[in-house]
Amino acid sequence: MNESKERVKPLYRGTQIVWYILYVLETLLVFRFVLRLIGANPAAGFTDFIYTLTLPFVAPFLNVVGSPRVAGSVFEWTTLLAILVYWLLAWGIVKLLVMGKPVSTPEAEVKLDRQDR
Repeated sequence: MNESKERVKPLYRGTQIVWYILYVLETLLVFRFVLRLIGANPAAGFTDFIYTLTLPFVAPFLNVVGSPRVAGSVFEWTTLLAILVYWLLAWGIVKLLVMGKPVSTPEAEVKLDRQDR
């Protein structure tokens, strides 16, 4: 039983790392979204830093949908799409990591019975 607990610790740490990376990325993407929404000056140091840092993460989504502009303000749907996709990706990775968790036979039987319903 002790070996099982020792094998669970790295899985738990792995899920923590995935969620931490996601929170940092999502925070940066939210900053990007808000800065674009309020029409922040792209030449300002902080704004340029956020745009440069987040560009590789929003680049795959840039031409998926348009971004409406009103008086310098941009509602960037692509950033919202990136936030959603990265959250789903992190959730999937965590689910895969948790599937590697060792389970006892009785625990597996209970979980399989629940899935059959």
